[in-house]
Amino acid sequence: VSLFIAPEEAQVEAALRLKAPVIELHTGEYAHAAGEAQLRELARLSAMAELAARERSQPHADHSRAEDSVRPVAAIPQVAELNIGHYLIGEAVFTGLESAVRRMRELMDAARA
Repeated sequence: VSLFIAPEEAQVEAALRLKAPVIELHTGEYAHAAGEAQLRELARLSAMAELAARERSQPHADHSRAEDSVRPVAAIPQVAELNIGHYLIGEAVFTGLESAVRRMRELMDAARA
């Protein structure tokens, strides 16, 4: 079971009470923000991923919509998985699926290094 929720403490705590083994944090607010607002959203994502992991729920994230927004989310150590298939398929229209996946994988690996 995976619950797709906003990175808000009340929602994470509710998911933990339900003993959700996976919590998928929505990154839409982060992906659409800029400047200081984006940094605040990233901090919120990081804090909620840490809370989930500390309480033994595996945090995932999704909806990071482009190469420029995926690195900071991928760098959050507790995030076990990024669900970005929609972006990859859209990018594949222009670059091919293999190229799109390879490029995103390189970005995620660099963020974790």
